[in-house]
Amino acid sequence: MVYKRLFIEQSCLLCDQPDDAGRNICLPCEADLPWLGYHCPRCALPMPQPDLVCGACLKRPPAFRRVEAPWRYAFPVDNLITRFKHQAQWPIGRLLAGLLSHHLHNAFGNDLARPELLLPVPLARRRQRQRGFNQAQMLARWLSQTLALPMHDDLLVRSRETVAQQGLDAAERKRNLRDAFVLRSGADLRGKHLALVDDVLTTGTTADAIARLLLRAGARSVDVYCLARTPRPGDH
Repeated sequence: MVYKRLFIEQSCLLCDQPDDAGRNICLPCEADLPWLGYHCPRCALPMPQPDLVCGACLKRPPAFRRVEAPWRYAFPVDNLITRFKHQAQWPIGRLLAGLLSHHLHNAFGNDLARPELLLPVPLARRRQRQRGFNQAQMLARWLSQTLALPMHDDLLVRSRETVAQQGLDAAERKRNLRDAFVLRSGADLRGKHLALVDDVLTTGTTADAIARLLLRAGARSVDVYCLARTPRPGDH
């Protein structure tokens, strides 16, 4: 008996043109995404030249070791993340996670050490009830599947409600997150290389606060994996 393979036609989620590769994004649209380019090797802030450490990391190095992000937070990635995070368009989130996974796979093939555990940044309980899901948790779960890395979504906990970080200056962000995260009782992270997963890194205040908590608990090092890095105001 001869079986015929069935092909389901897929289209690019950005331009609606046919996607022959079946990845939900066509090659021209993928090439036009705002790829990060030159960036600070510590916090991934977009920089004008290679191998430049940004002023903030020179003045006060963050607790995390390195940020891996494929894109600048700019159009159309900013719009795609908003549609995933605030409109629950999960196919878009899955597409972005797949591209991030490809980016990390290439980085592992170069000089990036594979972490022993993925930890999604926890969402405030009120915002998670309103949204219905934690986008960082979903990204971490997809990365865990595609990269064959273990993931725990119950070790980090928001110990108290905080206001949204958007619109706060650097000092206000630090005060807002003071003692906002705790580890569950019995969590053993001693000597482990960990990777935090989130959607966007803006100032790095949240990632820095969590990384300091993890290092105090005995973690060996902490990296950050996210979809996009926000440039300085006025930069493009």
